[in-house]
Amino acid sequence: MARRNSVILAAVVCAACAISPALAENIPLPTPAPLPKTGVAPPATSPAPAQAGPSSSFFPFTLPFGKGSSSEASKFDAKQQNLLDRISLYLSSVQTLVGSFVQVGPDGARTQGTFYIQKPGKVRFAYNPPSPIDVIADGSYVAVHNRDLETQDLWRLSQTPLRYLLAEHIDLMHDTDVVSVSSDDKFATVIIEESQIMIGTSRLMIMFDAKDLTLKQWTVTDPQGLNTTVAVFNLDPTKKPDPNNFVINYQNGGISNQ
Repeated sequence: MARRNSVILAAVVCAACAISPALAENIPLPTPAPLPKTGVAPPATSPAPAQAGPSSSFFPFTLPFGKGSSSEASKFDAKQQNLLDRISLYLSSVQTLVGSFVQVGPDGARTQGTFYIQKPGKVRFAYNPPSPIDVIADGSYVAVHNRDLETQDLWRLSQTPLRYLLAEHIDLMHDTDVVSVSSDDKFATVIIEESQIMIGTSRLMIMFDAKDLTLKQWTVTDPQGLNTTVAVFNLDPTKKPDPNNFVINYQNGGISNQ
């Protein structure tokens, strides 16, 4: 039921907040992700379920992630381990962050807005009108709130890929199941995979600037192989977000998806 609710919500969200190409002309679109140099195959896919509504785009923050399995994982060389250590240090050093984002769903639908991060565990993605959507994490739960309908869907933060970006301290090598790490002249890329018996394998690909390791974008791939990418820009790590940005109204008829 939780999976079905997230897919239905995804269709509603992307249909409601798609922006016209004219509005997106000046927005930096996500860069196609490079193929991992380790040759890791994409997650096994199965036919995508029929979607309700006019859009099949997948909303990226309701994908349930488990705690992962201890991987016998890929053996990384010294250069790759060093890169993972540097990325972990960067992610751990950023305690607040404010910026803009553009989201591209698997059907090409684009949405945009502003995000606010306060570690540990707090974030708000405020989608620009006409979208009625806010995504809020308060340290325990993630709420997808529809301002027009006054409804929301709730997920435990620990079961979403957001937990990697919001952890006060993260050691990618030991805290995640990293299956690939690579770098070229533009991007450093980390791929994390997690498997759950009931829903299959999910993937999170995070890309950073190759020079200073600034966060650039991430892509969530669901068990059906559908990708949703979020690119971030205009980043300001010195701005302190308003604490009210991270308040979830639990009296708002939320549906808990554990």
